[in-house]
Amino acid sequence: MRTRLLGALVVLLALAVAMPAAAQTKLKFAHVYETSEAFHAEALWAAGEIAKRTNNKYQIDVFPASALGNEQQISQALPLGTIDMAYLGASFVGAIYKPISIVNAPYIWRDIAHHTAFSKSPLMNELTDGYFKQTGHKIVAITYYGARHTTANKALNTPADMKGMKLRVPQAPMYMMFAKAVGANPTPIAFAEVYLALQNGTVDGQENPLPTIQAKKFYEVQSHINLTGHILDNLTTTISSGLWNKLTPPEREIFDSVYKQAAARAGASIRESEAKLVDWFKQQGKTVVTPDLKAFREAAAKIHNDASLGAVWTRELYDRLQAVK
Repeated sequence: MRTRLLGALVVLLALAVAMPAAAQTKLKFAHVYETSEAFHAEALWAAGEIAKRTNNKYQIDVFPASALGNEQQISQALPLGTIDMAYLGASFVGAIYKPISIVNAPYIWRDIAHHTAFSKSPLMNELTDGYFKQTGHKIVAITYYGARHTTANKALNTPADMKGMKLRVPQAPMYMMFAKAVGANPTPIAFAEVYLALQNGTVDGQENPLPTIQAKKFYEVQSHINLTGHILDNLTTTISSGLWNKLTPPEREIFDSVYKQAAARAGASIRESEAKLVDWFKQQGKTVVTPDLKAFREAAAKIHNDASLGAVWTRELYDRLQAVK
């Protein structure tokens, strides 16, 4: 009897050695942000969490700091399958599915409470579903990116102070809409090249959330932090159609749940950072300016529904968004 058991054990061990390990699928997650930023930290956390919850079926390699291209190139790579997942700004998503662009229109939000209510509303779900139906790419999470502010080498108290200013903006219509609303000249430059462009005077200023201004060290080459708060920005965590179609229903639930957790964690970190950074910039010797926001809001409101200046939504959608509470 003992001999039989030993023999069976030897056979089982031999089979175990002969059987190949379960195949591991390697995936690429791309973004343009620095390794010091919360977005990257949470992308790494999500990669580890998904590996754990899928018994290491998926190994997600995260490529930060434009390692796989700028945001426009990353967006174009999703349908090609060369990138599986990415952080994409809402404006870049809106360049493909135009109605979603409205979330990045300058001064479209009454306040942060309005923005938060919208992010949980049926209207937001309608917009992300529209993107999915058009592209097959799945937006699984929305991360609060921060309020965008404008840096320059002078105070920007009113829109008149920005007239003729060469303002670096991302290559997306809504950022250009802000520049046009205040009479500035929108100048698209790749994110990785902004510091040098500011340093050598190619542009007069740029606009980004405070944590990004700190992480990318734009404050080193700009003297004034102007708290324009013109866009409450969002990042989408977008999964390519190629990957989404391969995931089983339980795997889709895992990816969806984990990335929503990561988004909540990153957003909380950004809000905490924003609250501290005004004083931090002052400590670095920067001049922090609180502009006449009423004047900025009025300038933007005049063009909110001007198709010639980038409004690609219907008046009905605009009114529905404004009605969200």
